[in-house]
Amino acid sequence: MGTVTLGVSIAVPEPYGSLLQERRAGFGDPAAHGIPTHVTLLPPHEVEADCLPEIEAHLASVAAAGRAFPMRLAGTGTFRPLSPVVFVQVAEGAGECAWLQQRVRDEAGPLVRELQFPYHPHVTVAHGISEEEMDVAYESLADFAASWTCGGFALYEQGADGVWRKLRDYPFGIGALGVPAQGACLDHPSLR
Repeated sequence: MGTVTLGVSIAVPEPYGSLLQERRAGFGDPAAHGIPTHVTLLPPHEVEADCLPEIEAHLASVAAAGRAFPMRLAGTGTFRPLSPVVFVQVAEGAGECAWLQQRVRDEAGPLVRELQFPYHPHVTVAHGISEEEMDVAYESLADFAASWTCGGFALYEQGADGVWRKLRDYPFGIGALGVPAQGACLDHPSLR
């Protein structure tokens, strides 16, 4: 059946998602229109396509244990010189994102993956472009701010054309059968 490349992320809602995507394109990032604006929970991960039902059940279980939490983006940061990335910072909700990404990659589940770098939730706004344009991205979005309530995450698949497409949403507190989970809450201290 072959392999597929999957990713799990929290979408940045409108109008912020489109705004940051357009800004990313404006900085000259050729991948901007193929990547929905997001906070990564699982970076691109190649799996056997026939594992998809098990992966979907695992993600439904992670989401069922979740509860909505506040997200706030504010200011910029960069991973340079280690990685050619400029990002908008997750100023609130980072701990919840870290908790979620650990559950998504849990060693008992189907999406076990070692990370190349320690997990740092962020929203990429420039990747692999000229240093000058990276500086422009960093400076021009320094005052950017956005807030919303994160109500879940989504599973994406990267197509042969390099474009990421959503396969399924996973709202928090909903069981695998679409039934609200009884007493659903994250065991992260800030969510009790």
